[in-house]
Amino acid sequence: MVRTKVDICGLDTATLPIFTNEQMRSTFREFQSGSEEAKEALIMGNLRLVLSLVQRFAFRGEQVDDLFQVGCIGLIKSIDNFDLSHNVRFSTYAVPMIIGEIKRHLRDHHPVRVSRSLRDIAYKAMKAKEQFVLENLREPTISDIAKMIELEEEDILLALDAIQDPISLEEPIFHENGDPVYMLDQLKDSEVSEESWSNYVLMKEMMGRLGAREQKILAKRYYYGETQTEIAKELGLSQAQISRLEKNALGIMQEEFSSYN
Repeated sequence: MVRTKVDICGLDTATLPIFTNEQMRSTFREFQSGSEEAKEALIMGNLRLVLSLVQRFAFRGEQVDDLFQVGCIGLIKSIDNFDLSHNVRFSTYAVPMIIGEIKRHLRDHHPVRVSRSLRDIAYKAMKAKEQFVLENLREPTISDIAKMIELEEEDILLALDAIQDPISLEEPIFHENGDPVYMLDQLKDSEVSEESWSNYVLMKEMMGRLGAREQKILAKRYYYGETQTEIAKELGLSQAQISRLEKNALGIMQEEFSSYN
């Protein structure tokens, strides 16, 4: 088997051990009998798991080494609290705790100011979630969390949404046929429809068929909101001439528009 070397925090991940499930359980029994060497082995045997989870947060603007160290804190907490009697894989238990530790670190270094009350609610909700996972071995619903901390579901959702990290529009969210698809590619302007865009293109094309003076008159009248008298003064013409030129230009555009329908 080929191992890919990754240097992180001065550690060569290619040298890390890979435990089978039975080896993991055996080492846990040694650790829970008081062996510090077994705990060290459990940490080293699960650093690859931490690295794989850290890579999910690679575009958050944080140093990977820093996130790796934070993830290791979550790993150690998971090792200290894991209960063999639940008969589940350690990774199943550890993943949400490691991710939770990383997210807590990112929230504490959040670039957007969030009110203290919202942060407190969010922290209570996250702590309740970790406790629920520990006791029930499944992800809680918002309703479950609301009952645990005795708050309204709407308040919890608002608080959790407030502490979410902002996402760059240039951040790739997935790859399609090898090409990255960015967040910007998934955004839609609900105020611009296909019909309005088509009308804009058509209008621009029809304006291009008018003379320079007629284009200027229509732009000043309908884009800048100037009166015929103001335009006449600027162009050195009479108001009657501006009126006639505007009317002729609109007539031409009306004929052009009718020909497309």
